[in-house]
Amino acid sequence: MHKIIFCLLLLIISSCGGGGSSSQTANDPNPPPPVIDSISEVCEFTSWNNKLRRCDLKHDGLDRYYFIYVPDNLDSEQSIPILFALHGYGSSARNHFSYTNYISIADANNFIVVYPQGFPMNTTLASSSSHWNVGGWTIGSTVKDIEFIDAVIDLVKRKVSIDANRIYSSGMSNGGFMSYHLACNLSNKIAAIASVTGSMTPETYSSCNPAHPTPILQIHGLLDTTVPYNGLSFMESIPKVMRYWAEYNSCSSEAEESSIINTDQGYTINTEVYNNCLNNVEVKLILHSSMGHTWPRENNYGISASTEVWNFVSQFNLYGKIN
Repeated sequence: MHKIIFCLLLLIISSCGGGGSSSQTANDPNPPPPVIDSISEVCEFTSWNNKLRRCDLKHDGLDRYYFIYVPDNLDSEQSIPILFALHGYGSSARNHFSYTNYISIADANNFIVVYPQGFPMNTTLASSSSHWNVGGWTIGSTVKDIEFIDAVIDLVKRKVSIDANRIYSSGMSNGGFMSYHLACNLSNKIAAIASVTGSMTPETYSSCNPAHPTPILQIHGLLDTTVPYNGLSFMESIPKVMRYWAEYNSCSSEAEESSIINTDQGYTINTEVYNNCLNNVEVKLILHSSMGHTWPRENNYGISASTEVWNFVSQFNLYGKIN
């Protein structure tokens, strides 16, 4: 039966007094700690993919869920990283799963993929079937997405003995914005991030406070009109974002540049890499001349975003480049 149910038991912290001088009274200066409810979840294999599990939980009073892929051939003797894969605004974890094609990469490289589902948004500024709360156009949202991702990390740790120093976040569009948001606000857990067609909102940018040099990969298209390369009032330009991270990581002031020119299909892929950063991290931009707001694949854009994401983030842990 393709069904696994994880129900995390209620954690009850209390004191058991035996009467007399050992019992505690209302005037005791050290009263027993309060009862604490741990987050519980129910996980079961999906009907549309017998290797992918959906885990449902209650977080901050909201019904949340995520999908998790654990390779059958997972080698517990090796490092087991987690890659978060965050969908775009109005999209879904299932849809993101369908076009990222991380599964074969995870099988070959011994890591777990987690696809969280964003919560519906309904504010005076915008409404959507799903979003990640990052500021910008999502201002007004009260959803605690940073805490949600943090809770999911803890839940995954209870299922698999993962490498806590190798937790990565990737995302498309709003998911890319959220990956930057995690790099700024959950950096004690997030080792490296990759954004595809995302950016940073002014709110994320102005309040960013990472705790360690952070490897950054940005994949973007010059024809992206949803998240323009030069930014909008509620999203920073890609050059500004790259400069921020290069400066924060104390990288070389000038990036190393290289280009791939495809004359048959009429596009150029420019790559800029800021090196010589603290802890040997990198800040990398892959800019495609004919790409719009999409997740590129090898057969249509000459580049696989999924491959680029894993090849980049997997070089690093919380302490920098892995030797």
